[in-house]
Amino acid sequence: MRTLKEIKCGDTVKAIRINGSGAIKRRIMDMGITKGVNIYVRKVAPLGDPLEVTVRGYELSIRKADAEIIEVE
Repeated sequence: MRTLKEIKCGDTVKAIRINGSGAIKRRIMDMGITKGVNIYVRKVAPLGDPLEVTVRGYELSIRKADAEIIEVE
């Protein structure tokens, strides 16, 4: 499985699973990232942190550590 961290700028992927627990998983789900949602990677910072994504029409920044726990297809 691939994670959101591995996706290149300009690609759209679908979230399959969030492999976390507790506050980290809750924070990601509060952003609107849930199973089956499409995620468009708009921009990746020069050092890879953060990722700028569009989810459900909202522009979000996701830390690299958080992107590692989001499985995509």
